[in-house]
Amino acid sequence: MFRHQGKTRTLSHNLRIASLLSFVAGIVNVAGFLAVQKLTTNVTGHFAFFVDEIFKLNFWNGFVYFLYIFFFFLGSFVSSYLVELISQKTERNIYVFPTSIEILILFSIGIFGGNLITKNPNIIACSLLFAMGLQNSLVTKISNATVRTTHLTGLFTDLGIELSQLFFYNEPEMKAKLYSSIKLRLTIISFFFIGGIIGGIFYTKIELKVLFIAAATLILGLIYDNLKLKIIMLNRKYNH
Repeated sequence: MFRHQGKTRTLSHNLRIASLLSFVAGIVNVAGFLAVQKLTTNVTGHFAFFVDEIFKLNFWNGFVYFLYIFFFFLGSFVSSYLVELISQKTERNIYVFPTSIEILILFSIGIFGGNLITKNPNIIACSLLFAMGLQNSLVTKISNATVRTTHLTGLFTDLGIELSQLFFYNEPEMKAKLYSSIKLRLTIISFFFIGGIIGGIFYTKIELKVLFIAAATLILGLIYDNLKLKIIMLNRKYNH
């Protein structure tokens, strides 16, 4: 799921990582919005608000929206930098460090977020945007830009294009490729939606501690990948 890159990746690998990470993003999106009334998984809206505040000469508010954009960008930069740095030494487990940072952020906001909501909600927004930048960059790099999990605008655009193409492409190979791509996009959308529902339901009961569910989901993903690798290595050892 995390380990395979390039030509070794299959649709099955992409479906698993897409369902896992879009579920996490769905939880973060709803929990962040309910907590601080800000979008915490993408920066498209923040850019519009940034420009609006600048034109109104509300420079401090504009700077805050700039920080939201910057922290998403910074998360993406840090994730890619770490992957490149680690890959110079080993190709194995290059995804663990960026994912671990994301897990740490989610746990931290889950623990301390209750106090930050009233004292400094911008820390919550910036932290979650940084975490989503990490995640989006990592999955983009792993999947060769096939999977994006933190926002849906581009997904619905691509889905609309591909559904329309089904009416015109009759070649079996092309149709099979379209069906695979549509299946992947519907998986991301569905699990983002499921994550959002769970985030909303549990936020009413445990508030930002709902992020523990997102962090635990990432931990389970890492454990799954590690166990699967060990099983593969054992099978190779005993079959030779």
